[in-house]
Amino acid sequence: MTNNLKTKELKSGEIIAYSEYAIRNNASAVDYCKTSLCALSGCCAGILGLTGIIGFLFYILSALGLWGLILLKSGSTWQKYFVSRRNLLTNGFLGGLCTYVLFWTFLYGMVHVY
Repeated sequence: MTNNLKTKELKSGEIIAYSEYAIRNNASAVDYCKTSLCALSGCCAGILGLTGIIGFLFYILSALGLWGLILLKSGSTWQKYFVSRRNLLTNGFLGGLCTYVLFWTFLYGMVHVY
């Protein structure tokens, strides 16, 4: 196993090295959390009977909540674990939306239609 290093130069001229393996591992953990949250919040939205734009706002609110919790957990030194805070929010947003809609419509149909 090779441990490839990526570097990034800051505005101050300082060079920071990142371990590619660590970045992938952290991204994998965050992706697992996002998928689990999408399934859980989709189930909640379906059981609560949310419809239309309110259901999509519920997804956006839950995604922002998870983003905030990840940043809270990593603390003020989030640069040690992630390259960019914006990537934590935007990566997997549409894929998570598909998972959310799947669980949302399934549970809504099971609870409120049948």
